[in-house]
Formats: sequence, C-alpha cells, structure tokens
Amino acid sequence: MTGRYEAFGPEAEFEPGSRGRALRNRLGIKSVRALEQRESEALLATTQQVIDQTTIDQNFTAADVCRLHHLWLGEIYEWAGEYRNVNIAKGEFMFAAAAQVPRLMKQLEQGPLRLYTPCRIKSTEQQAAALAIVHAELILIHPF
Repeated sequence: MTGRYEAFGPEAEFEPGSRGRALRNRLGIKSVRALEQRESEALLATTQQVIDQTTIDQNFTAADVCRLHHLWLGEIYEWAGEYRNVNIAKGEFMFAAAAQVPRLMKQLEQGPLRLYTPCRIKSTEQQAAALAIVHAELILIHPF
C-alpha cells in the first residue's frame, strides 16, 4: 500500500505471486481481474440474498453494515466485515483514520441510519437525498 502510511496485517498484504497487485485472499487468486470478477459475482449473490431477508420495517445499524460486508466478501477475504486497521487514501484524499472508524460508525448509526431507516419517505426526491446522505457518510468513513 503506498501513501503516507505504512500498512500492516492481512488487509494490507498482497497475494504471493500477484506482483503486489491482488490483495491476499482465501481463494489464492493472483489476477486482479479474476479477483474483481469473483467480488462482482459475490456481490450479485449477496444482493439477492439480502433483498430476500430485508424487511420493510428494518432499521439498519453499524452491525448490519458489517454483516453485509461479511456476507459479500467473507468467502474471499479473512478481514471481511471487520473495521479496517489501516489508513487508506485515494490519490491525495485520505479517508477517515482507521482509529476513528468505530466511533464514526457509531455516529452513522445514531444519525443518518437511525433517521433514514426504515425508509418511509414518500417522494422520490427525498428518497434520493436520504440515500445520498447515507452513502456519502459511509464512503467518507470507508470502514472496510
């Protein structure tokens, strides 16, 4: 992992033989393209499963976010569903510091998740705004 921070542990390790490109994974996949394909397939399967399990009155929590992440990537990555322990950036943009993730996820749960789930908003515009708020907050935290 490049940038201002040195990263250690399973979340920051690369699959041996991947030339430092594919994250270490349970399946031993060395190709980034093959790994992305497996993640996409897992996302489709998880989406269908979660749609079938989610109720109209469900209030989402930080634990639900972790559970969803684990359902999606748990067969691929050992650390799936666990808050990250490494600091990460995209280009010059630093996401929330890893040490702050648990606190920030608790704030997400007590704020936007509590406010907007279950989603009983009638208008499409208000639904879009609620979704944008929750999505933006989650992306800025980038808990995994």
